Amino acid sequence: MPDRTVIQWDKDDLDAVGLMKVDVLALGMLTAIRRALDLVGAQRGAPLPMHRVPAEDPAVYDMLCRADSIGVFQIESRAQMTMLPRLRPRRFYDLVIEVAIVRPGPIQGGMVHPYLRRRQGLEPITYPSPAVERVLERTLGVPIFQEQVMQLAVVAAGFTPGEADHLRRSMAAWRRRGGLEHFEARLVDGMRARGYDPAFAQQIYQQILGFGEYGFPESHAASFSLLVYVSAWLKCHHPAAFCAALLDSQPMGFYSPSQLVQDARRHGVEVRPVDVLASTWHCTLEPATDATADGPALRLGLQQVRGLGRAAAERLVTARAQPFDSFDVLARRAGLDRGDLDALARAGALASVGGHRGRTLWLVAGLDLQPPPLLAALPSPGTLPLDLPEPSEGRSIVADYASLGLTLGRHPLALLRRRLARHRALTARELAAVTPGRRVCAAGLVTCRQRPGTASGVIFVTLEDETGHANIVVWRDVGERQRRALLGARLMAVTGTVQREAGVTHLIAERLDDLSSLLGALATRSRDFH
Repeated sequence: MPDRTVIQWDKDDLDAVGLMKVDVLALGMLTAIRRALDLVGAQRGAPLPMHRVPAEDPAVYDMLCRADSIGVFQIESRAQMTMLPRLRPRRFYDLVIEVAIVRPGPIQGGMVHPYLRRRQGLEPITYPSPAVERVLERTLGVPIFQEQVMQLAVVAAGFTPGEADHLRRSMAAWRRRGGLEHFEARLVDGMRARGYDPAFAQQIYQQILGFGEYGFPESHAASFSLLVYVSAWLKCHHPAAFCAALLDSQPMGFYSPSQLVQDARRHGVEVRPVDVLASTWHCTLEPATDATADGPALRLGLQQVRGLGRAAAERLVTARAQPFDSFDVLARRAGLDRGDLDALARAGALASVGGHRGRTLWLVAGLDLQPPPLLAALPSPGTLPLDLPEPSEGRSIVADYASLGLTLGRHPLALLRRRLARHRALTARELAAVTPGRRVCAAGLVTCRQRPGTASGVIFVTLEDETGHANIVVWRDVGERQRRALLGARLMAVTGTVQREAGVTHLIAERLDDLSSLLGALATRSRDFH
């Protein structure tokens, strides 16, 4: 940028010279929200700024209590989706708690279960003094935010504000350099001198050690929660616009474009394919053909096509504004090269001008993009009528994933369901209805593997099939014994015991089977997947 000078400072040096540090976060969700609000505003015929999003919408909280949060900022991880039905947020401040509590600090400090028990009425809410109550009342007597730890040090242990800020700095650096140990005696002795039980004092110190693993300031959690609520409101009331905005803002979040599109379709969104005659670079919204539809249809953008550059796509959109009588005319007018056309054909984006994927690939192969002047008026061999067989459903799905990263056809596991039935594999929907304690098998595409640092070696796996997602818990010993299948499988069958808490179903893995070879059948077999 002209006339701008950038000087890099170490954050600790800033503290040493007394300069204020402000973190400016470049969040992809800010881009997604802006795009979604622009799409909604265009549909409504009037802008919709973020501050006009209706507050405290019960339907939004109902959705979050069901852990229906794929794509929603900050609360789309497995841990957050497990917490949502237990915490059951019903107001904005509950989201602030939700964002902050699923963090290493509160987890390591043993704050999560006491808070949930108190919120659910299973444990009495008690305070050792009115001063402590004023600090912890909004979090039911459990310190969850950094500011509360600092306030406790002041009101309960006699710290000065400057000492409390020193404690905050030491918490942030404790894992790297140590330095919290010398606060233990100061905290414990200060609390005991003011009449607090030594056990309470020691508990607070252990929670402070937990915050050394990373805890949220309340102001940070509140800022994030605003984006949580707005993104959840968009998902709840404008799922087509929300999905379009997420697709246009990739990469971000936990979920691939395929998973985002699958989720949107499960929420009733009509998703239309990439089309050289209808798509722009970004995803767009179009009028739904079904009069009973709740919202617009989503048209996938040309940027989903792997191998197609933005400049070529924009030339194509400009070129089609003028009438043309054949595809090769459009291709020459847009200045598309062989690579551009091949990418479009493989993505099925030429279907409206050339038929199915196999036929358009043949058309592109036969196009002469720069014919000699004497031959320019003759029809190109690639435009002659062809009677090529249409690719099988399985081949089309494989080609969709290769060229777009997603498919609008049936889910791959729908085609393999009879094969999976031989393994007695349940669908995700069937798994959710199984009585807890039963030993069953489930199978799906591996979409996520997570190994949180606070989980003592446990790996959480998410499987996806044509009905939804299944949550798998792999304990360390199981994972070590079956490491090859755990880390290498694209299609996995899991045998284990069903566990359910607060409506969230987990399958506790005992055996893992790599069924990835079945995916090859989609491309090699024609139509028979028995």
